[in-house]
Amino acid sequence: MKELLKKYENKQPEIVFNWKDPETEAEGWTVINSLRGGAAGGGTRMRKGLDMNEVLSLAKTMEVKFTVSGPAIGGAKSGINFDPNDPRKRGVLERWYKAVTPLLKHYYGTGGDLNVDADKDVIPITEDCGVWHPQEGIFNGHFKPTEADKINRIGQLRQGVIKIIEDKKFSPDLSRKYTVADMLTGYGVAEAVKHYYNIYGGNIVGKRAIVQGFGNVGSAAAYYLTQLGAKVVGIIDRDGGLINEEGFTMQEMTDLFLGKDGNKLVADNMISFEEINEKIWSLPAEIFVPAAASRLVSENQVQQMIDTGLEVISPGANVPFADKEIFFGPIMEYTDKHLSLLPDFISNCGIARVFAYFMESRVALPMIDQEIFDDTSETIRKALVKTHQKNNSKQEICKTAFEIALKQLI
Repeated sequence: MKELLKKYENKQPEIVFNWKDPETEAEGWTVINSLRGGAAGGGTRMRKGLDMNEVLSLAKTMEVKFTVSGPAIGGAKSGINFDPNDPRKRGVLERWYKAVTPLLKHYYGTGGDLNVDADKDVIPITEDCGVWHPQEGIFNGHFKPTEADKINRIGQLRQGVIKIIEDKKFSPDLSRKYTVADMLTGYGVAEAVKHYYNIYGGNIVGKRAIVQGFGNVGSAAAYYLTQLGAKVVGIIDRDGGLINEEGFTMQEMTDLFLGKDGNKLVADNMISFEEINEKIWSLPAEIFVPAAASRLVSENQVQQMIDTGLEVISPGANVPFADKEIFFGPIMEYTDKHLSLLPDFISNCGIARVFAYFMESRVALPMIDQEIFDDTSETIRKALVKTHQKNNSKQEICKTAFEIALKQLI
């Protein structure tokens, strides 16, 4: 696996598009790792200090994810080195998307990412540039539909991703009008844990869970884990956290979800970050969901959780461990050898999968929430079954899944 990984990491990207804004100090890159299947996909992010290497590593990560979520295309990413709080941000994005329009028309599909919102930024700005949808390049380069079919599928993609959830099984509160995009990735993270126990042995019911990060993914994962019968005993967020050794009830978890301030945990009895960070890693739990930013989890934190009975990690964040390597750094490797580490490109593939689901074929109307959510769950289950068939040990699950993915890409 390491030889395959080294070969993949060292392979030069097929296309690097570099842009310098004529009106500000902003600089941007689109890195297309390959045009596998005739196209490539990956979101657009903006942050001060971003460089081309960060964009390249994310493009390679996307390509691995597509081996599970589909479609069978190359990985790409766009990144802009600029302060997202600068009032000139909108103008920077408008000039960026105008420059990258030829790629978006023919073979590259994008979406939102860090500090760039799909609905508020990407879709309206690319429309003004004459792009039908930010995923149009994937339709044209990979699916090659007729004009009529492209119109139909772009319509269902637009409608499906922002579809308001109507089935109370999938929504904490139907009156709040949560969308598929709001909930699906966190749902997949929780379903990955359920499938892990079903495939590798055991039962999720009664298992204790720690959740890191209470944004879109972490809060949804905590909600659905509780719905599945797990007991969330600890939540750590950027400003503090909560511990409940008995596990939050379904009602308590629903209230926490609905009480969020944007992407932040809010509760009357919140513990300070310093205190929760001191206590939570040695809190007895079988499940850990790292769903905050990338590259946060240290080896010491992993070891403390192993010592108190941790069984499985289901990442909501990409590359959750504090390694500098693109993929398999020493902390990740240590974790994979000592417990069940589910690959992030399987556990959090939900939103990538839903894009593929709506692009691949016509979906019957009216769109059914159950069918959309079941598709992501089944995609995750199949990927874990395939991994188990190659290696039925509860250790080195991640290593095995990477081997399967990399053999498709090299």
